[in-house]
Amino acid sequence: MNKTQCLIIGSGPAGLSAAIYTARADVKTLVLGCDPKVAGEYAIDNYFGFEESISGRDLMDRGRRQAARFGADIRCETVLGIHFGDPDGFVVKTEQSEYLTQALILATGVSRNRPKIPGLGDYEGKGVSYCVSCDGYFFKGKPVVVAGEGLFAANQALELLTYTPNVTIVTLGKKPAIPADFSARLDAAGIRVATGAITALGGTLGLSGAQELSSVSLEGGETLAAQGLFIAQGEASSTDFAYTLGVTRKGAFLEVDAAMRTNVPGVFAAGDCTGGFLQIAVAVGEGALAGKSAISWLKEKRTA
Repeated sequence: MNKTQCLIIGSGPAGLSAAIYTARADVKTLVLGCDPKVAGEYAIDNYFGFEESISGRDLMDRGRRQAARFGADIRCETVLGIHFGDPDGFVVKTEQSEYLTQALILATGVSRNRPKIPGLGDYEGKGVSYCVSCDGYFFKGKPVVVAGEGLFAANQALELLTYTPNVTIVTLGKKPAIPADFSARLDAAGIRVATGAITALGGTLGLSGAQELSSVSLEGGETLAAQGLFIAQGEASSTDFAYTLGVTRKGAFLEVDAAMRTNVPGVFAAGDCTGGFLQIAVAVGEGALAGKSAISWLKEKRTA
């Protein structure tokens, strides 16, 4: 397993800004993330210091080169999950490798997409979950469905095999975007990938006296037995990682203090995932604060 001192998830303004600070302080820094949404060809004309407009792509290129100049290792890898390490630290799993880190900075932005599944909110906490490592245990031997079309969904489905052999992926009407090696693993495990949209959720009266999820209906009339529905749409976001680590949230955003520290020691967050004024200038400033806090935390840990 590869080891680093500070691992930053997200290569946007907040993540690269944090990397500049940590790497410049001689902290071994790894940044994981491919081109963020801001790295496009549209013009940015309200960023401090640029008299002329600059494209998002050019601004991000400059940030990457600056972070790399100080020694940050920047890799285009998709993070699939995070778990607490043994005896401490955090294990970050990507589609290519696993990394052990002492400090973790979440800077993936915020997912604004919520799947349009009728009745989804009615079954949250009653069969609908957003975290396999949190809730998979409660579905031992039970039929479950993973909603999502890509690598994140495939990985979550494979993780569910720890608890149950009865796993189905539903892509919500989207074209599957699962890499060939993961598709082969799904086939070998007997995990079916259904491409229809979910049209309805069905429930039965549980022991608690409340309606609990029991079925998922797909377009075309097919109904799947499902006591669990795990949402894994698109790529894993800061919110998904927060569920696993126990980071407190306010809706879709992560809670941080003035120094960008979360409630979990060693975990920091910056940028759009923390809410507030969602602007590049703010993300850069928050990234600097998160980097400074991570440096201080690592020094305190080393001293202790």
